[in-house]
Amino acid sequence: MTDKEQKDKFTLERQAMVRAQLKKRDITAPAVLEAMADVPREKFVLDEHLDMAYYDGPLSIGYGQTISQPYIVALMTQELKIDKNCDVLEIGTGSGYQTTIIAKLAKEVFTIERIEPLSLKAQRTLEELNIKNVKFHIGDGTCGWHEDKKFDRIIITAAASQMPTPLLEQLKIGGIAVVPLGVEYIQELVTIEKTAGGLKTKPVCGCRFVKLIGKFGYPE
Repeated sequence: MTDKEQKDKFTLERQAMVRAQLKKRDITAPAVLEAMADVPREKFVLDEHLDMAYYDGPLSIGYGQTISQPYIVALMTQELKIDKNCDVLEIGTGSGYQTTIIAKLAKEVFTIERIEPLSLKAQRTLEELNIKNVKFHIGDGTCGWHEDKKFDRIIITAAASQMPTPLLEQLKIGGIAVVPLGVEYIQELVTIEKTAGGLKTKPVCGCRFVKLIGKFGYPE
């Protein structure tokens, strides 16, 4: 298969993913659908999984981590209600796929990954795709961004027993966080809106993520 034939194959698979996995479920936000149709997921999976780049499920990316199911990526993005004025904090860069989808919609993305090789690989991939509005940090995401900053949106792509306090503190009033909460094997995806009067939590759906490791998460 030539490079062009392979590229065309992935384009058709991406279009089919949007039609069958997203539109036929409950992904309706035009900007989210456009981003999912635009970002080449094959750039973010391991070479041995290229034939499954648009598989309707998660895939291993090494180091005990996964690239999430396309539907979950789209759903979490949709629940964030991002616009071009939003600064978004992402906890768990992973492959950089969710990072890139968010970057298509946001003003700027600040993303933290504790596993250095994953972060460095994601940085190379985003550079290849000419994504310029992302800042990377390698460290403990449960402690929040390493500089004094507040965010309009926060997304956590690993499961926590509760929302880490430092992240709640970095969420602006009026801001929205999306996070999987629960125990190791059973979690619920929730949105948390921070208001002047407190927190408003809304359940979205059941889910299953790897554990959020860190000072304010699970132990190593």
